[in-house]
Amino acid sequence: MVDIDKFIRPHLAKVQTYDPVDPPELLAKQAGIPEDQIVKLNGNENPYGGSPKAIAAVANTPLHIYPDPLQRKIRQALSDYTGASFDSIIVGAGADELIDLLFRLFMNPGDKMLDFEPTFGMYSFCARIAGGVVEFVPRDELFDLDVEAAKRAIDDRTKIIFVTSPNNPTGNLASEANVRELLDTGLIVVVDEAYFEFCNQTVSHLVDEYENLVILRTMSKWAGLAGLRVGYGIMNPKLVKHIIDIKPPYSVNVAAEAALVASIEDAPALLKNVRKIVDERDRLKDLLNEMPGVTPWPSYGNYILCQFAPGKAQEIFKQLASRGIFVRDYSSQRLKDCFRVAIGTPAETDAFISALREVV
Repeated sequence: MVDIDKFIRPHLAKVQTYDPVDPPELLAKQAGIPEDQIVKLNGNENPYGGSPKAIAAVANTPLHIYPDPLQRKIRQALSDYTGASFDSIIVGAGADELIDLLFRLFMNPGDKMLDFEPTFGMYSFCARIAGGVVEFVPRDELFDLDVEAAKRAIDDRTKIIFVTSPNNPTGNLASEANVRELLDTGLIVVVDEAYFEFCNQTVSHLVDEYENLVILRTMSKWAGLAGLRVGYGIMNPKLVKHIIDIKPPYSVNVAAEAALVASIEDAPALLKNVRKIVDERDRLKDLLNEMPGVTPWPSYGNYILCQFAPGKAQEIFKQLASRGIFVRDYSSQRLKDCFRVAIGTPAETDAFISALREVV
């Protein structure tokens, strides 16, 4: 018998994996209730779904033709939407693909990335896959960036810094001043603005000033296209060319392309849904503030981090799940007394609050 384990790269043999959310059918089976009765608030998905125009565009897209490897149509649509130049935009199969490509481009085995914990787990996951070393810089007591600590952590192996704004799962923004300080280190600084449409605050205007700045965004949240996996980056055109050189040419499929273009054309309607989500976020926060034993953190995304008394969060999480209410829990020490709840429809908010009142 051949032992295939001996061929696996050592750093991948027992790699620390990313912790994804389960699909609705599995959640329903776990709760023992019909799938249409669960309240899925664990993935920061858009409760209103994608644009009807996007759905129609996908249905009418020829599936036997390869996509454009240079992404001309979708890059132009995103240029029109964002105001960024065509040649400063690159599209990926979700922003996750672009995160992976950035590590492939910049990181040698043993190189280091800085990540501000707690935050989105995909950055450290992709760094480990690339053979990189992850150094976590703890956020302060308000979950803000500790830029001075980050500067002290930089050495000659440090290549790249990741910043999420609004941060997932804590919901707070990174200030432009902090981002500038990090950019002035000369390292690659990636600012993930996946939730930009829910806060309308960005540092994308700094791309022309800093060649080492990368902005990431997605169509998953505001446009409801999470299932089609389409995200994009705004960065120096020189960097776009390097990513095109190493990117699989057809990774963004034709269905995702068609849905992206149609969603941009239907942006006014989709942004009305965004405003509904923001209003519901504010309503949920008010309801949580009225509930003893729960501390909701301020959020600029489509989710709220809820903190509980020590030792309570995991039990409440399980009790909610048994009632068909699914939120996002975390294994990290910093968030052991917290879970994150995505903003759903008003009816989903009411169901969550009703269940939470029963178990808190």
